[in-house]
Amino acid sequence: MTADTGAPDPTGHPTIGLDEVVHQRVRLGILAIAHEARRVEFGYLRTHLDLTAGNLSRHLSVLETAGLVDIEKGYEGKRARTWITLTTAGKTALAEEIGRLRTLIARVETTTEDR
Repeated sequence: MTADTGAPDPTGHPTIGLDEVVHQRVRLGILAIAHEARRVEFGYLRTHLDLTAGNLSRHLSVLETAGLVDIEKGYEGKRARTWITLTTAGKTALAEEIGRLRTLIARVETTTEDR
């Protein structure tokens, strides 16, 4: 429904399309950082998102199961490392989520200006 006329809104409210997997704060942060870095190390994510290793692992597991990130384990010298990269689906999901958020922000700003 549109707020002014009560008529059905053909596009629906922008929050309807938010992706529960992507929109969660930590997972959105992981996707955004991975997008910026192209390939990010587990420890960097843990530090910059202020998470425990276990908490980060659980969120990465959700994203990997959804096909949004690839997780690569290996070694850098003698130290075990885990690297995270966005998949094509992850890039698309992040872009779509940002688009929906922009639409939501525009609606809020428009209704704020009208008051």
